[in-house]
Amino acid sequence: MTETLSIRIDSETKRRLDTLSKRARRSKSFLAAEAIAAYVESEEWQLGEIHAGVAELDSGMRVSHEKVSNWLKSWGKRGETKAPR
Repeated sequence: MTETLSIRIDSETKRRLDTLSKRARRSKSFLAAEAIAAYVESEEWQLGEIHAGVAELDSGMRVSHEKVSNWLKSWGKRGETKAPR
């Protein structure tokens, strides 16, 4: 099931979408729907990860700056340490 959504875009973006639509032999509507779906999926994932990270911090799961700094300083050196947890 699909629904209609009207949006406003600038003239240059519309021109580029027109060109892309012709080259891809797809409708502008199809391309716009695909782009919106990809954006929504990406944003949902990113916001989910941010909220999960904040929840971990709130629950006390964190690594000190000092431990991370020491770990980074060991990169590429003999005795490189594992990532702190």
